[in-house]
Amino acid sequence: MKLWLDGRLQDAESARVSVFDHGLTVGDGIFETVKAVGGRTFALTRHLDRMARSARGLGLPEPDLDEVRHACAAVVEANPVPLGRLRITYTGGHGPLGSDRGDRGATLVVALGESTRRPDSTAVVTVPWTRNERGALTGLKTTSYAENVVALARAHEHGATEALFPNTAGLLCEGTGSNVFVVLDGEIHTPPLASGCLAGITRELTVEWTGAKETDLPIDVLEHADEIFLTSTLRDVQAVHRVDTRELPGAPGPVTAKAMRIFEERAGDDLDP
Repeated sequence: MKLWLDGRLQDAESARVSVFDHGLTVGDGIFETVKAVGGRTFALTRHLDRMARSARGLGLPEPDLDEVRHACAAVVEANPVPLGRLRITYTGGHGPLGSDRGDRGATLVVALGESTRRPDSTAVVTVPWTRNERGALTGLKTTSYAENVVALARAHEHGATEALFPNTAGLLCEGTGSNVFVVLDGEIHTPPLASGCLAGITRELTVEWTGAKETDLPIDVLEHADEIFLTSTLRDVQAVHRVDTRELPGAPGPVTAKAMRIFEERAGDDLDP
C-alpha cells in the first residue's frame, strides 16, 4: 500500500512519523475520513472546507488544500479498491514533550484502507458519558479520539456498532463517529450544531436533501421515536433496529428508507456536491 507523507507517496511499510510528533504525544491534530468509490472521492470539497475550519479552531497552520487534494488523488490512484476509507491526518508536527508546539511545521498523512458496504440497519447503545457542548474542541474533528474509543468499545460489548452521547444539558448529541436522526410523526429531526455535535458532511447533505429539521431533543427521545437512523461518511444513511434494549421492528422504516434512497440517488448524480 502507498500513502502520502512528507510531500510524496511512500510505501506504508517503510513510512515513518517522528515519535515526537504532536499528534502522537498530545493528540494535537485534525483529520477527515473521505469515501472513495471506484477510484473517485465523494464530497471532497466539503471535507477540505471542514478540515480548514478545524485547523483554524485548533490553531494549526492553514493546510495547503491544493497539496491535500493532490495527495488524495495520488493515494486513491495508487491503491485501487472498489470502496475505500481515505484518511487525511494533519498534526502539529514535531514538538516538545508537552502542550507547547514546535516550529518545524505540520505533518500531513493521507492513507487509504479498503472498506465494505454497511448493512441497511444496525444496533446502537446510549452511554453514561456526555459531550461538552462548550468545550474548546467542540465542533472540531480532532485526533483526540480516546473518548470515542472507550464508548465504541462499550457498544461492541453490547452487540452494537455505535454509541450515542447526550450533552451536558441532557440533550441528544451524536455518536462516536456519526450523527443521529429521529423520525417523529413523519418528520425527520436531528440535533442542531449548538448541541455540540460535529458538523458531519453526510449530516449536512441529508438535512439539505430531505428537509430534516434541526431540533433540540431530549436523550429519551430515543425511547419513543418512530424511527432512528445514523449518518456518516461510510454509513451514508443507516437505519437503527435496536437502541439499548428497545427494538424497532421493520427497520428501515418508510421515512428512513426514503432518506436512504434520496441520499443514494443524489450522491450518485454528483460526487462532489
